[in-house]
Amino acid sequence: MSADRELETYWREAAAWDLDRMAQLRRSERNAWWAAALGGACAVLCASALALLVPLKQLVPFIVRVDRTTGIVDVVPTMTRPIEPGEVVTRFLLTHYVTVCERFNFATAESDYAECGAFHSAARNEEWYALWNPANPASPLNRYKDGTTLRASVVSVSFLRGAGGIADLAQVRYIKRLRHGGGGDEEVTHWIATIEYAYARPSNDIRIRSLNPLGFKILDFKTEPEVIGEPAAAAAPAAAVTGVAPSSSAGVGR
Repeated sequence: MSADRELETYWREAAAWDLDRMAQLRRSERNAWWAAALGGACAVLCASALALLVPLKQLVPFIVRVDRTTGIVDVVPTMTRPIEPGEVVTRFLLTHYVTVCERFNFATAESDYAECGAFHSAARNEEWYALWNPANPASPLNRYKDGTTLRASVVSVSFLRGAGGIADLAQVRYIKRLRHGGGGDEEVTHWIATIEYAYARPSNDIRIRSLNPLGFKILDFKTEPEVIGEPAAAAAPAAAVTGVAPSSSAGVGR
């Protein structure tokens, strides 16, 4: 009987040991699966983070400029997207363009021509070249070669929307003051310019960017004289003398 009890105790202990081994294996397997799941989740998060960082890790070319005289080296800044300034900046650029491009002074003609060209689209630049071509009899270089000067001053800038839905359209009223080379009083005329404009990526040319850093482009420029009518109060005495009733339609026409 004693031997049977000892054998039974042995088998019970052996069975408990096997059960403990099996439970330990299950725990180890469960822990391994949890570790694998956490590792997979970490891998997915790392891959997602790298994917999000890819746009920030780009090769950006740059231009290094060396001054031939001084040997100073600097990096030329680059702009890859159009700039979206407000109405105040656009009003200033339109005023500046009309003031510079509608004037003429032989001393500044060359620099004015280059500065206006920096604001032009390709099509507008062709028109500008044809206008200033010395072979053109109507070129300012030929019309004002006697020393005549022409000044332009902007009166107002109005923003319009064209019939085709064009939002970048403006109307600029300005005054031209012409003084002949032989002297005398200035001839004053009033003008209206209808301008279609846009903002594009600034030029990569350093000279053009120094004149037009915002990429402001003149797409179309049409100008015509503005006829200023006499005020009704001033016209009344003359009408009384001739016996004709004063007109009430005096105003501004195009």
